[in-house]
Amino acid sequence: QVQLVESGGGLVQAGGSLRLSCAASGRTFSSYGMGWFRQAPGKEREFVVGISGSAGVTYYADSVKGRFTISRDNAKNTVYLQMNSLKSEDTAVYYCAATYYSRVRRLPGEYAYWGQGTQVTVSS
Repeated sequence: QVQLVESGGGLVQAGGSLRLSCAASGRTFSSYGMGWFRQAPGKEREFVVGISGSAGVTYYADSVKGRFTISRDNAKNTVYLQMNSLKSEDTAVYYCAATYYSRVRRLPGEYAYWGQGTQVTVSS
């Protein structure tokens, strides 16, 4: 069982930055692939970025490539999402998720554990 708790969301102006954190419980954090998803009102949950377990291989959605950076600190059981050059279309609830797959996965159904979400609002 893994519990995930996100933090770091908030209100920011367009062009600004935020850093989200996701703290995980459990002693085998490094074996889980991790991902960030987001869901805007009236839209489906969409993949943002993922990172594999020990190797740290990453995969970004085209919409955030070059602006967002995912990283993980396995010693702290934490994954981060640095978001720069934010746009109004980035406004959504952001979710952290963990998957048993070692490689990056992009479908929500491939993730076994989810955090409660953190709101990110970008004002234009």
